[in-house]
Amino acid sequence: MNILPPTIAQQLQEQPGSIAEKFDSVTILFADLVKFTELSTQVSPQELVSLLNTIVSTFDRLTEKHGLEKIKTIGDAYMVVGGVPICRPDHAEAIAEMALDMQVAIGQFNAEYLTNLSLRIGINTGPVVAGVIGIKKFTYDLWGDAVNTASRMESHGIPGKIQVSATTYDLLQDQYQFEERGLIEIKGKGEMNTYFLTGRPGFSL
Repeated sequence: MNILPPTIAQQLQEQPGSIAEKFDSVTILFADLVKFTELSTQVSPQELVSLLNTIVSTFDRLTEKHGLEKIKTIGDAYMVVGGVPICRPDHAEAIAEMALDMQVAIGQFNAEYLTNLSLRIGINTGPVVAGVIGIKKFTYDLWGDAVNTASRMESHGIPGKIQVSATTYDLLQDQYQFEERGLIEIKGKGEMNTYFLTGRPGFSL
């Protein structure tokens, strides 16, 4: 139950085998800890894992707070999605709130632990296939172009910024503050118009 979404765990118990489902619209967030690799050369292995665990545990609590589904951590990167395995119409808003809270959380972490980490966050909305594969260390994962684009939003982003695709921007432009970044060259995608999510109405990061 800690590894998989409760509804998926129940399905596996009742009907063992692969699980796959298509979702027409979800919002995916990738976040990468900038300067964490640099930090890893300055502290002991035990302290490094303890610091990372503190950060990831904070993000896990935010995931629960906003009703999202954590997919996985990849090294010092964090992946979370809104709208699976239970559909919700406000998946983009929930991910936007998660991203803004993550930025606040990393600032609080820096103040408490005297570190200088930042987050590079990328967000995209679109259709995905979600499911469970394998028989050992299996996980609930996502596949599709929307996932790849979300990953590119992060990798082509700027430390301390929340970069979103035009698809996500179109859903959120009336509810949040944005700064247009303009056209940028995205590996494997060509030129894409992107935006920075800067805050809620009346409040900016």
